[in-house]
Amino acid sequence: MRIFDPHIHMTSRTTDDYRAMYDAGVRALVEPSFWLGQPRTSPASFLDYFDSLLGWEPFRAAQYGIAHHCALALNPKEANDPRCVPVLDDLPRYLAKDGVVGVGEIGYDSLTPAEDTALATQLQLAADHGLPALVHTPHRDKLTGLRRTVDVVRESALAPDRVLLDHLNETTVKEAADSGAWLGFSVYPDTKMDEDRTVAILKEYGTDRVLVNSAADWGRSDPLKTRAVARAMLGAGFTGDDVDQVLWRNPVAFYGLSGRLHLDVPVPPDLHEGNSVLRGGE
Repeated sequence: MRIFDPHIHMTSRTTDDYRAMYDAGVRALVEPSFWLGQPRTSPASFLDYFDSLLGWEPFRAAQYGIAHHCALALNPKEANDPRCVPVLDDLPRYLAKDGVVGVGEIGYDSLTPAEDTALATQLQLAADHGLPALVHTPHRDKLTGLRRTVDVVRESALAPDRVLLDHLNETTVKEAADSGAWLGFSVYPDTKMDEDRTVAILKEYGTDRVLVNSAADWGRSDPLKTRAVARAMLGAGFTGDDVDQVLWRNPVAFYGLSGRLHLDVPVPPDLHEGNSVLRGGE
């Protein structure tokens, strides 16, 4: 079984997670930009973070046989912080880099005017750079947020079939599917979706344009939830080909829209800028 996790925050995970993911079948992933849990105080902190997603994390992932890609953005939560918004001026030079396969996470957190502006601006950046967009739908007031998101996408220069609407659930999936966008489901131990609810949606809506991710980060989350969905699909009567479509071919197709997806894992050098993932060795 081969798995592509299209949304996971490996910056917050350990190398043990990379090893466990490889053993579970994960061979590729996309790490989108996200809020780090503590407010950033300047755009410069974003730039160091972007550099790590383009350098250190691909190096770390390659040690464990996993192809690492990233999506870059000003995330919805920090779009409300005037100290962070100027990073939008720096984004274009980062979006031109080879390791970037999308613009994301963008979208809504609290449905504010500042989030409206950041979403519209970054959808335009995605269109300008020929990249797909990973859109975070809000965890609160989800249907209102989904509808507002779809309206902004329709008004943008980016076609809906180049947009992934993530963090969907039973209340938002129908209107998301009707929008023509790709459908993303984040599977968590306690919150968001679980594997059985995800399988129920797959039974109703099918496997086309559907991506399943762990969205694992520094909170209670599980980077092996993609594998759990695969097992649940097989237990519910889906075929191995169905599993391969949802957990491999669909994310490859979506992020392949960037023209920058490279699934061959490079042989990593011993060091990245003088550092290794080892500690205590010679």
